[in-house]
Amino acid sequence: MDHEANFRGWAKPGPIPPGLGSPNSNSVRQGNRFQPSGLEFSVPLAIEPHETLDAISGHFRLFQLRDGHRFSTDDLLVAWYGTSWCPTARTALDLGSGIGTVGMICAWRLPGARLVTVEAQPESVVLARKSARYNGLTEHFDIREGDFRDSRGLRDEEKFDLITGSPPYFPPEAGVKSEHPQRLTCRFELRGNAADYCATASKHLAPGGLFACVFPFQAAQLARARESAHAAELVIVRQRPVIFREGQEPLVGLFGIMRADDLPVSFRGQTWQEPPLIIRKRTGEIHPEYSAVKLAIGFPP
Repeated sequence: MDHEANFRGWAKPGPIPPGLGSPNSNSVRQGNRFQPSGLEFSVPLAIEPHETLDAISGHFRLFQLRDGHRFSTDDLLVAWYGTSWCPTARTALDLGSGIGTVGMICAWRLPGARLVTVEAQPESVVLARKSARYNGLTEHFDIREGDFRDSRGLRDEEKFDLITGSPPYFPPEAGVKSEHPQRLTCRFELRGNAADYCATASKHLAPGGLFACVFPFQAAQLARARESAHAAELVIVRQRPVIFREGQEPLVGLFGIMRADDLPVSFRGQTWQEPPLIIRKRTGEIHPEYSAVKLAIGFPP
């Protein structure tokens, strides 16, 4: 199977990962600046029958379960939004990182940055670590298994220039739940809610750091986001509604959040309301701006 056929030449040059071949092949040594080392790479990776390997950013690929949680537009957007407004981050943290989608895009957008992800589901952690190995990022990626609300997952002294998160949107009693545990915890607040994400981000943001997240944009949910930020002594500096089809109401929004103490007093009570980001035109075609967003993260536009 020719996995390089997925690369169409539209993305900017970047590291070529070791991939599924032998880690000792000449092509890997010549083309990949994230050369892996150690015994863990002595056995080539394989795509298991219950898995898929999909394009995510440039040459980077992501392992996913065929019938489990798959990466979404929300994941792509929060990674793009965070790295766009914090483009010089040297350290980045992704909370509730799932299969590693957001962290992988951040790694592609922030070459050389040190990334930490925290995820509670063992099955998702296995996939994230497999993707990091495939993409030759194990020396830059610290993928931790655990609940980020537990102090053992993150040390108090750890600070990050950029923190990203996609909090689950709904309380446990709301809506129809998926029978697949991986999908279930991505949508329902079984291990933390927006308030927990904000509290953790506030504790671990470096001075002047940015917390970027995605959350529903309906009035009641928007109020929850604001209350969560305020309780954690954070300020929503900017927010951008996302409209999935032109003419419809926004379903989610992107939020750029900072610690209140890092801002001038006069700025702590205001939020820049950005114009909506439209995903598809009325005709169903991808909107030109969203095409540009996808191109910016090394994904086919």
